[in-house]
Amino acid sequence: MADFKRVDRFSQQLQREVALILQREIKDPRVVMPTVSDAEVSRDLSYAKVFVTFLQDDEEAVKEALDVLNDASGYIRSLLGKRLKARVTPNLKFVHDRSTMDGMRMSALVKQVRAEDERKKSEHGDNNDTPQDD
Repeated sequence: MADFKRVDRFSQQLQREVALILQREIKDPRVVMPTVSDAEVSRDLSYAKVFVTFLQDDEEAVKEALDVLNDASGYIRSLLGKRLKARVTPNLKFVHDRSTMDGMRMSALVKQVRAEDERKKSEHGDNNDTPQDD
């Protein structure tokens, strides 16, 4: 059980450090405002999957930005090795985190359905304005 807590602490630290590195060190114009939303680290700390979101929502631009980050993963890993106090620096794989976009899409759908319900209520309310007997 202590292993999982260690992995969790390490993944949080990795997430913070990668976010700082992407913000300060990666100057490629194809990577527009990356945000590290999560990091999953293997139990032996040798592999890490880093989930990122980008300012742009365009599928082509996201794919290109991911390619840039995955190509630069060796450089990012070397910078990470200097910052982390660990024997092993994990191999990094960058993955697009769709959860934010999915959440915004679902929120918009809920808002649309609620507006439709309100519209139907107001239409039915106008038709049923007959006074009721007490």
